[in-house]
Amino acid sequence: MRTRTHLARGLAALAGLSLAALGVVTLTSPEAVAATCTAGTANDFNGDGVGDTVLADPDATVNGAKRAGLVRVVFGGGKGVSEISQATSGMAATPETGDGFGTSYAVYDADLDGCADLVVAAPYEDVASGSTQLVDAGAIYVIHGTATGIGAGSKIEGYTQGEFNPISTTEAYDWFGYALKAGTTASNAPYLVAGVPGENIAVNGTTYSDAGLIEYAQGSTRIGVSQNSAGVTGAIEANDRFGSSLAGTNRYFAVGSPGESIGDEEFAGGVQVFSHTLSGGIPTPLLGLDQDSTGMTGTPEANDGFGTSISMTGYRPSDQTYNSDVLLAIGVPGEDVGTAADAGGVSVVRIQPSGAFTQVTAMDGNTPSDLEGDAVAGDFMGQRVAITNTDTNVVTTSATVRLAVGEPGKDVGTVKDAGAVHIIRPLDAAIGTADKILTRGSGLPGTATARDYTGMALSAGSTYLYVGVPYSKESATSKGVLYVRSWTDVDGTTSTGTTTYRPGSGGLPDAGAALGAMR
Repeated sequence: MRTRTHLARGLAALAGLSLAALGVVTLTSPEAVAATCTAGTANDFNGDGVGDTVLADPDATVNGAKRAGLVRVVFGGGKGVSEISQATSGMAATPETGDGFGTSYAVYDADLDGCADLVVAAPYEDVASGSTQLVDAGAIYVIHGTATGIGAGSKIEGYTQGEFNPISTTEAYDWFGYALKAGTTASNAPYLVAGVPGENIAVNGTTYSDAGLIEYAQGSTRIGVSQNSAGVTGAIEANDRFGSSLAGTNRYFAVGSPGESIGDEEFAGGVQVFSHTLSGGIPTPLLGLDQDSTGMTGTPEANDGFGTSISMTGYRPSDQTYNSDVLLAIGVPGEDVGTAADAGGVSVVRIQPSGAFTQVTAMDGNTPSDLEGDAVAGDFMGQRVAITNTDTNVVTTSATVRLAVGEPGKDVGTVKDAGAVHIIRPLDAAIGTADKILTRGSGLPGTATARDYTGMALSAGSTYLYVGVPYSKESATSKGVLYVRSWTDVDGTTSTGTTTYRPGSGGLPDAGAALGAMR
């Protein structure tokens, strides 16, 4: 990953950018237009009815370029592995040091052909504009699934920010694609949201550095949305970083701005919730949340980072026949608990179509008192959160909803910063009744090692929990590892075992640097 001391940069009126400047083309091959995909299975890139697994490694070396990044797709049913990078045939891009291809990714059926499509971001991509290099401007790529697989031979679409939305401008240090979310709306329209947290926003002659923006696409609509857009809560400020985190379902999506100032408290953080229903040409703003919102637990404080990570899942009330509402989990990793700095915490809220919300639970390492573990300085609880409804076809109850909370700074015994994943049922009347903590060697394979930071990469579906340890220090998994465990195994009702993906095993090449990364 390319690093820098700050995101700020001068605002420039730059034009003339093109996919040719980026080195990206749209390519269609006979394989890419095969019409034999069968829809209905999540993450199914070859349309065979068996789910596939995405393994990102944004720090991987590609063609000698360190941290250029790549993504591997493991096809279900033992059908092999596909490797995708900026060197993939048909991509026509060039892997460069620090591009970070795979820093974020999303899956959806962009063309509704029955094969899932993969969106991958390289938020640190430098983009050429004439003789100028726009450093860390960012780019995203849509790689279409086909009946024969995904990767070489796929239709590939590459976009700078200005190509994705011609009203926007590609600029240095915007980090286009730093976060991604994609899916299908309730009306069966594919949507894609790309976070641009380094975007500068000019209002009334004043430019606010790193205020942030999202680029939103649904059907023919492509629009940039910021806190300066009509109906969006909060004021444009420097360092808000709106778009740093994203979450969504078929009816709603949410945008985190962990740098949001609340009163005089800088980087306290906030979250904006939208409906996919378009109003005035943009998705409808429903609700703005922070720790100062009526009904929310806690007090906004500097560096809390409320909204650093967010996750959303469908919620079906007892008086409805569909998932009209959502549950939104919000990580607050910088929260101080008593004298324990950066111990962290999490809130879960239920949101209704009107925008009304109810906080259903809040937790930190000490509250409620019957939770496993204790709040310890530097645990960073909530650095990543993943919430899921394991059965959206029935009325939602505590039995169907699970929340995984990353605590990457947690010590495991005497092993410093080994990290952990805290599992709770957020709708339980007493969330400490059935909670548990997963660590490597206890609930997860492997051995806890110092500075593994387990819990910094999490994802959840209705059937499986995904835990990545991209910076594992254990010798057997030193190039990164992804654990996939069924929720029934996590609950203890089955014992089918954990699937482990690591370089050099299960058909994966013995190469890489940070496999299992997820944002």
